[in-house]
Amino acid sequence: MRAGGRGKMWLWRWRSNPLRRRDDVLEAWLLLAVWVLIAVGGTLAGLLTARAADDVFAQQRAERTPVRAVLLTGAPRAESKSYRALVKVRWTLADGSTRTGTTLVDGGQKAGSTVMLWTNTQGNPTTQPPSGTDAAVEAGFFGAASGLAVTGLTFGAGGAARWWLNRRRIDQWDSEWDLVGPRWGHKTG
Repeated sequence: MRAGGRGKMWLWRWRSNPLRRRDDVLEAWLLLAVWVLIAVGGTLAGLLTARAADDVFAQQRAERTPVRAVLLTGAPRAESKSYRALVKVRWTLADGSTRTGTTLVDGGQKAGSTVMLWTNTQGNPTTQPPSGTDAAVEAGFFGAASGLAVTGLTFGAGGAARWWLNRRRIDQWDSEWDLVGPRWGHKTG
């Protein structure tokens, strides 16, 4: 220890000390468990979530197929380029059967024009599956969010447990002071 400085005692809660209480050891184990859960649990939750999301996106890419659909009604023209209208369309499945339904198309398209429509395994219209790159980015975001959620919950639960231990220690100190305090002599006031 440096002269005039304050030395830091590593792992002091586990060392034998006459002032060490059971709550100090409990807090040491609690802190160790919290940090292990943050490191291992957060990482594991993130990896598992990212893997599950990537599997779902791969399944969507495998099950959904694009087909050409013919507009049965025209889409009204609008001032905005991002305007999309719900129109009736007809498409032919791989087995040769014809289906009709509605889908969103860009505004200003006339009846009889063709659009690309994504269908699921039953031949019903569905959304376009994410590309491999988009799916990887989205799965990464889901994994990071999951890991951060587990980390935050673990950190919060550890903080709440430490708060409870501190309240318990303060109550113990109060009861011990009630026993020791009168022996110290004359009280003023």
